[in-house]
Amino acid sequence: MPIIETHNLTKVYGDHKAVDGLKVTIEQGRLCGFIGPNGAGKTTTIKMLATLIPPTIGSVHIGGHLLWPSGKRSLVARMLGYVPDQFGVYENMRVWEYLEFFGLAYNIPNEERKQTTESILELTDLYDLGDQFVLSLSRGQQQRLAIARVLMHNPKILLLDEPASGLDPQARIELRELLMELQAMGKTILISSHILTELATMCDDLIIIQSGKLVFNGSPAALRDRVDAGRSYRIRVAKDMEKAASHLKQSEHVASVEPENGNLSVRLKDPFPGEGYISAILQRAGMHITLYQPEEPNLEDAYMRLLDEVGETKGSE
Repeated sequence: MPIIETHNLTKVYGDHKAVDGLKVTIEQGRLCGFIGPNGAGKTTTIKMLATLIPPTIGSVHIGGHLLWPSGKRSLVARMLGYVPDQFGVYENMRVWEYLEFFGLAYNIPNEERKQTTESILELTDLYDLGDQFVLSLSRGQQQRLAIARVLMHNPKILLLDEPASGLDPQARIELRELLMELQAMGKTILISSHILTELATMCDDLIIIQSGKLVFNGSPAALRDRVDAGRSYRIRVAKDMEKAASHLKQSEHVASVEPENGNLSVRLKDPFPGEGYISAILQRAGMHITLYQPEEPNLEDAYMRLLDEVGETKGSE
């Protein structure tokens, strides 16, 4: 069931379209990665979803309620937990005080607020740091505290803008474990990054934008399939690998032939000429094939190829 839906979501600043006709759907309970280069429009989109800025045109529905235009902003806001890319904090405040402050802001009754603060400190692995001053925490601990803050009112949806930025490897692992635990609790999570590898191992779905436009919305497996389905192969012949490479390079449907660990890595062009195309070339040349293996692309490579293809398409317009 969709919990976030946008239609023609557009934000214009002067002559610049920060977000351009974005149409995305996020299903309830999913952990969704929001990917794009710096300046692609991720932060602007998240701020519109978080009720902070209105779109120039377009609509947003969250939890079945219209947010923009002229929707139930206050009702939707209580469903959301928004963590911006910059951690804000009041000086000389301890960790537990920080959470209590935001609990008061949400009018959580005293006894319930105390119990909620303690349970969230345990959930985010900050319980032993409750009496520490917030400014004394490491970057990773501050990021966990930022997530703890938005959990105080038990939102259904978490909107996280670049939460892994600047974290060391251990802190990233701890953040990933926390997000997966929150998803297991039934929360829908949208997390942005310009680095695909930060999200690839934990996300159910990916939304990729470039220059404010949607270029992909689907699973990591679907991204691999869309960019490279059946187009790259690892090949070996019984003898004369150089001759095999030469024959393949002469074909109009072969994009590249590269030696790789005693094999040939062969990439085909679009449109895909067929599963047996490479073997037919080599068999006609009288060569005995000893290895014929489709290659599954690295997800980061698939992402970069997708952006390259989008760039080529825009350049030809």
